[in-house]
Amino acid sequence: MSETISATRKSRRRARGGDGNPRSGAPGQNPHLEVPFITRGIPTYDLLNADSLERIEKTADRILAEIGIEFRDDSETVRLFREAGGQVTELDKDRWNIRFEPGMIREILATAPARFTQHARNPAKSVEIGGDAVVFAPSYGSPFVMDLDKGRRYGTIEDFRNFVKLAQSSPWLHHSGGTICEPTDIAVNKRHLDMVYAHIRYSDRAFLGSITAPERAEDSIEMCRILFGADFVDRNCVVMGNFNTTSPLVLDGVTTQGIRAYAAAGQGSIHLPFLLGGAVSPLTMAGSVAQCLAESMTSCALTQLVRPGAPAVLAAFLSTMSLRSGSPTFGTPEPALGSLVMGQLARRLNMPLRCAGNFSTSKLPDAQAMQQSMMSMMSAVHCGANYILHSAGFLDGLLSMSYEKFMLDADLCGALHAYIKGVDVTEDTLGFDALAEKGPGEHLFSSAHTLRHYQTAYWDSALDDNQPWETWDERGGIDSATRANARWKASLESYEAPALDPGIDDALRDFMETKKASMADAWY
Repeated sequence: MSETISATRKSRRRARGGDGNPRSGAPGQNPHLEVPFITRGIPTYDLLNADSLERIEKTADRILAEIGIEFRDDSETVRLFREAGGQVTELDKDRWNIRFEPGMIREILATAPARFTQHARNPAKSVEIGGDAVVFAPSYGSPFVMDLDKGRRYGTIEDFRNFVKLAQSSPWLHHSGGTICEPTDIAVNKRHLDMVYAHIRYSDRAFLGSITAPERAEDSIEMCRILFGADFVDRNCVVMGNFNTTSPLVLDGVTTQGIRAYAAAGQGSIHLPFLLGGAVSPLTMAGSVAQCLAESMTSCALTQLVRPGAPAVLAAFLSTMSLRSGSPTFGTPEPALGSLVMGQLARRLNMPLRCAGNFSTSKLPDAQAMQQSMMSMMSAVHCGANYILHSAGFLDGLLSMSYEKFMLDADLCGALHAYIKGVDVTEDTLGFDALAEKGPGEHLFSSAHTLRHYQTAYWDSALDDNQPWETWDERGGIDSATRANARWKASLESYEAPALDPGIDDALRDFMETKKASMADAWY
């Protein structure tokens, strides 16, 4: 019986020549709500009292003072921290432990800006990072991509460009992101050039540069100088790098040299411990948060030693694991609570925060994927996160970038625009005139108030199906993942690249060709 019903639905779809969604090509209403970033209209949620926050901060200070941070393969970073007052112990060649007196790192961070602008090549799309600003960016770092048609496979530069185009086309994302997926068809030592170029060519939004080697960080900054002009780059933040500590309590030379490159150029950087509870951090959330604070603060502090005032973003990637199997888990409640605490700690430091996102370990864009994502994403919203990476596409525990999940997540981001905006209370929004005009017992469909607001009153999903069951069934009984599949294809088909000055484009291509010609391909 079920096979017969399914076949009938497919035949209906074929007969209509569509995907069964009457609005598959529609963008959803409220296009006027597209903004370069969200200005928060709802309060943050304070989970812990001051005493508990102070205990976490003191534990972070104890970690830095009694255990310390290990630095590897970067004597210049060690020199900077030693001159700032760090207690350096040489462990062996190119390995040092540095301990910091309580309060020292916070003093260094006093020059970090509480809020800064990352400029986009389209000035109307520049973003604010910090304060009451909220910025959504796509997911980052997946080696695989997947969709309903081709399944799971290694990412390519075509996939990378597609995701940049999808992000650019979404009114609900604000930032082009960084390594949206790994383009494994290009040599490891050269792919950063193609990725940065794709962000510049196919998007006019702000983006992240490369961080996988110091010279790749420098290349990213140099490409920005070609795009914006060297003087503008020296005075303004136009690119950021997303740097991971090596938890527990290690900063390797590739990371610190990259941080120094971005900071020296006056560019932004995000400082992220990737903490898996029970593996590289305490499995209790208070302990993980204390470690996260210690690692991220120390990483951020390096930027201020290089160039006081350089933009730096405190960050947290808190995750749990299945203690029965050892598998990482995402979108669980404990890290969501940890994000709320990180928000409070970031406000006490007066620094911008990156954390959480649409996390999931589901292997498909299904109910598990969206349930886990919602748990994680709402923690970012309520903790006061300013830059939310992984806002669209995250699947398979970050191993896969999903086309369908990207569209579902972007749609959720649209809903969050309305949610974060809050409730506007004015004489007009109170709607007294609507009731007075019609009186008791009369519907308000034709009231002046309704007619004035009906096109903009509510956020309208481009993917949800809110029809009666009978209509939905008659039109093929299409599920959300299938609707998302049609949606990303329609979005790519209608995509138009933003204009780029031909002279700048030629200069970028020349730079890339020269760089690539200077080195042999390296595939690892």
